[in-house]
Amino acid sequence: MKKQTLLYALIVLTMSCETDKKTEDTASKYVEESHSYAKPNESVIKHLDLNIDVNFTTKTIDGTATYTIDTNNASEIILDSKFLEIESVEADGKATNFNLGDFDEQLGQALHISIENDTKQISVHYKTTDKTEALQWLNPQQTADKTHPFLFTQGQAILTRSWIPIQDSPQIRITYDATVKVPKELMAVMSAENPKEKTVDGIYTFKMKQPISPYLMALAVGDIAYKAVSNRTGVYAEKSMVDKAQAEFSDMEKMVVAAENLYGDYDWDQFDVIVLPPSFPFGGMENPRLTFATPTVIAGDKSLTSLIAHELAHSWSGNLVTNATWNDFWLNEGFTVYFEIRIMEALYGKDRANMIALIGRQDLEEEVEGFKDEPEMTKLKLDLTDKNPDDGMNSIAYDKGYLFLRTLEEKVGRDKFDAFLKNYFKTNAFSTVTTEGFIDYLNSNLLEPNGIDFNVDEWVYQAGVPNNQAIIVSNKFENAKNTLQSFIDNKTVDASKTSNWTTQEWVHFIRNFPETITTEDLKRLDDAFDLTNSSNSHIAMVWYEQAINHDYHGNDVDQHIEDFLIRVGRRWYVSTLYKAFKRNDKVDDALAIYNKARANYHSVTANTIDDLLGYNQ
Repeated sequence: MKKQTLLYALIVLTMSCETDKKTEDTASKYVEESHSYAKPNESVIKHLDLNIDVNFTTKTIDGTATYTIDTNNASEIILDSKFLEIESVEADGKATNFNLGDFDEQLGQALHISIENDTKQISVHYKTTDKTEALQWLNPQQTADKTHPFLFTQGQAILTRSWIPIQDSPQIRITYDATVKVPKELMAVMSAENPKEKTVDGIYTFKMKQPISPYLMALAVGDIAYKAVSNRTGVYAEKSMVDKAQAEFSDMEKMVVAAENLYGDYDWDQFDVIVLPPSFPFGGMENPRLTFATPTVIAGDKSLTSLIAHELAHSWSGNLVTNATWNDFWLNEGFTVYFEIRIMEALYGKDRANMIALIGRQDLEEEVEGFKDEPEMTKLKLDLTDKNPDDGMNSIAYDKGYLFLRTLEEKVGRDKFDAFLKNYFKTNAFSTVTTEGFIDYLNSNLLEPNGIDFNVDEWVYQAGVPNNQAIIVSNKFENAKNTLQSFIDNKTVDASKTSNWTTQEWVHFIRNFPETITTEDLKRLDDAFDLTNSSNSHIAMVWYEQAINHDYHGNDVDQHIEDFLIRVGRRWYVSTLYKAFKRNDKVDDALAIYNKARANYHSVTANTIDDLLGYNQ
């Protein structure tokens, strides 16, 4: 064989081996999951260029989603779609065939798009509909300023597909650019680089240069203003709220610094928060660069700002290192609760951090009891096949996940655990991790090198809470409990004993009312502390729950409960109160309120309460 021929053969062989390796790497990159129709190992989206028009008159978004794609010799690419009108599709600028699969109540429909094995780009022209679940359109009366309408999206877990046709799996990460047209009097912001003031023409452009999972795509449109807290932190809110929000969240920069001191650089450039209208279904949503937050955390004394620490912590655990599937959701939330509490400890001391942790421990106990007929739902690693991933978004992922990590920390020592976590975030930055991948990493990088034996499998794969759990104690909570008992025993209330209490102490105090507490005792406490009129949403929520539990009707509390449920759409708060109505055989009372309140709730909240109360429209 001639030298040239031999050289050519070697080059071809080398290229073939590299191609085979690339194919093998691609084929093994993504894991199978049950909540997306996409087949990313065959063809996957990499970058989105979104061009949309937000129409408040028709309450629709319409436009074009153009994707840069990678294919593995595939003849089609599959996107997720739900309640969207797909008007046309192009591949590399030319019309191509597409079809929608059968509709599934949870997953929507598979959008099959024909491509060539060398197709580089697809474009989908589409429009949302009145069934689109991710979007909540608010009329002026549902906003703080009551002058202009408002729109916000909520993508987690699998709702992004209802406002953008997309491969809606957390293991798929994309960068994106967007052009958004809105009414001139309004401003648009996204989970991306954002404007600080309104444009003249109502057209806004956005860029997200770091790859994110589709559930973190987010948009809000309203008459909002921006106020900086530092050169990399600040708040958006309606004009009547923006000063309050800036004051409440004035420790944001300190939180970022504390987080960086723990686990490395903040990799998203900017950390802003937008305070949304009260119908927002969660406390907060960690959309990169722009956390969405409920106004219920604005108490006037920074007492509920652990929520901001929580959403900031997601910038590492969740956004930077993401659960590969929704069965692995605890990897997002358990780590984030742990990180949040460490931030709060760094800024406000161990007492406050332990009180927050102990309230979470109480929430976990209640959640485990609630799942006594479904113990498999108390495992950290879940099997949510044929279930809505929303079903796994509860205290198990958050508080059992936290307790697992805190127990690990106490076992190995804080210094070693911090070094391990910092390295974990750095090693897995901008990628996704399965539970099994984390356990392998844990064994290889922490437990085995230090000769530590730990019951990881029991924590992760078995129901309930293992016996070796860390024990969380709080002297302040013991004092609150003793103060309550003294009030009940002596039938007198000395308000001076509670003058310096934090929100957490009040919550613990109210939660621990004995089952035998009388309505007279409740009236005495209410008169002393004006609990029915509390401006602190967390205190109000636990007090209203106790009023329902104990059939207390003093000080017009029934009207306050109804007003609260109509005004507030935060799912945790409203579901707690509706559950109390149901638990106490007051479903008719609950439904009477719900009929008035439901229109104010986002679909995430409404779907939960529909199921809870057996509501039929």
